[in-house]
This record gives sequence, C-alpha cells and structure tokens, in this order.
Amino acid sequence: MKELLRSTDPTIMAFATALLEGEGIDCFQMDVNMSILEGGIGIFPRRMMVRQDDYDRAIRVMQDNDIPLGK
Repeated sequence: MKELLRSTDPTIMAFATALLEGEGIDCFQMDVNMSILEGGIGIFPRRMMVRQDDYDRAIRVMQDNDIPLGK
C-alpha cells in the first residue's frame, strides 16, 4: 500500500473514496480512529492508501478532480 492523499477534511476523504471506487481502485483510510479520539476537531489528518499498482492511476483521478493530495 502507498499513501495517496492526506487530509483532515472528511468530505474530501469521502469524495476521493467514491471516485476511486468508481474507477475500480481499492482504497483504505488509515488513522480514522485517531481522528475520532481527538474529538473531531481536525488536528490529525487521515491518510488514503492505495495499492502500489494502482497508485499512478489514482493520482490521475485525484488531479482530474482537483483534489489536493495534502503531502
């Protein structure tokens, strides 16, 4: 797995997940529990992970939809 994007905005993460799944790219959000523990104030970013083989295609999907990668 490789990190695709990082964000504290749950709407960006949901939108990115929907776009990736629509393209048939498996993705996984990391650090979700950490952001819940901090009380939802948005200090700790969540990370979106994709398979190494899908990484280049996933980057293009994010760029085509103007989603900031937050790295």
